[in-house]
Amino acid sequence: MTESSDRPWWSPARHADRRPVLLARARIQQALRNRLADECFTEVDPAGLQISPGNEAHLHGFATQAIGNDGQARPMYLHTSPEFAMKKLLAAGETRIHAFCHVWRNRERGALHSPEFTMLEWYRVGQHYGELMADCCDFLQLAAKATGATMLRHKDRSCDPFELPERISVEQAMLRYAGVDLLSTLTSDGGADRTALARQAQAINLRVGADDTWSDIFSRILSDRVEPHLGLGRPTLLDRYPVVEAALARPCPDDAREAQRFELYACGVELANGFGELTDPQEQRRRFQAEMDEKARIYGERYPLDEDFLAALAQMPPASGCAMGFDRLVMLATGAPRIDDVLWTPVA
Repeated sequence: MTESSDRPWWSPARHADRRPVLLARARIQQALRNRLADECFTEVDPAGLQISPGNEAHLHGFATQAIGNDGQARPMYLHTSPEFAMKKLLAAGETRIHAFCHVWRNRERGALHSPEFTMLEWYRVGQHYGELMADCCDFLQLAAKATGATMLRHKDRSCDPFELPERISVEQAMLRYAGVDLLSTLTSDGGADRTALARQAQAINLRVGADDTWSDIFSRILSDRVEPHLGLGRPTLLDRYPVVEAALARPCPDDAREAQRFELYACGVELANGFGELTDPQEQRRRFQAEMDEKARIYGERYPLDEDFLAALAQMPPASGCAMGFDRLVMLATGAPRIDDVLWTPVA
C-alpha cells in the first residue's frame, strides 16, 4: 500500500500489507551488517545532534536549541549526514567504521525523499575510493539475494545487480548523453566558466535563467539529460565529478579539474555518493565558506562551521568514505514505488 491509502500506516490491515516489505528491509540490513563485519568494520553510533548540520549550499537542516543547566539556549542542528562525527572517529584512530543512522534533511519530500531517512555510511582508512565502488556493487547483490530478487526495479526501469557495472566519468557521460564538453568550461585552479556552460546548455534547448550559476546549469544538464540513462540494465558508477561539485573530495592526481567522487545509480536512481576524502583543513574551510556564501545568496541563511571537525581533519589519515541511501536500496530490491512504503514509521 502507498501513502495515498485512506488508512493510516498503523492500522492493522495496512500494516499487514506493508509488513512483508518491512521484513525484507530487516533482512537486507542484516546481510549488509554481516558483510561489513566479515570485513572487520566496527559499527559506530554517531550522535544526530550537532553544531552544524553540514555545509553544502543545497542541503537544509532542522534547527533546534540545546538548553544548558544555566538555562541558556545554544543553537544546534540535526545532522544531514554523520560524516563530521565519523571523520572525528577516524582522527581518533578508527580505521574501518560504518553506521546505519537516521539523518534529517529539510525541504525534501517525495517518492524518493523523506525528511527523515536511514543512511549507511562507511569509511576505509588508507584505501583508494575504488574499494568503495566494489562495496557498493556487493551491497546491491546482497540486497537482491536477501529478497530473492533477480532484478532491481523502479517504476518501468530495471537493473541487473549481478551484471558488471558501467564506470563512466561525468565528463564522458555529459558528452555521450547531452553533447556537452564539460571540462572545457573548467580551469585547473578550480574556476568555472558560467558563460561557456550556459551557451552549451542553450544549444541543447535547456532553459538557462539569468541568475543561474555554473552549478545550477550543471545540475540541470545532469538531471534532465544524463541521470535518466544511468543504471539501466546494469549498475552505473558515475565517476570523477568536477571539483566545484565535490566540496569534500580530493582532486584527481592527473587532472585538478576533477575530483575523486563517484555516485552509484541503479534504475535511474542515485543510491550512493563516495569520495576520496579531502584532509586539508585550510582547503576544506575555504570550500565550506564558499558553499555557505552561496547558501546565503540563494536562501538567505548560513550554517556555522564545525571548528572541531576542521581541527580533527588536520590529523585524519588518508581515507575513503561513502554514504548510501539505505531506504532507496530497499525500494529497488522490493520494487516499492515510494520511500514511505519501506519505512517502518513514515513521517506524517
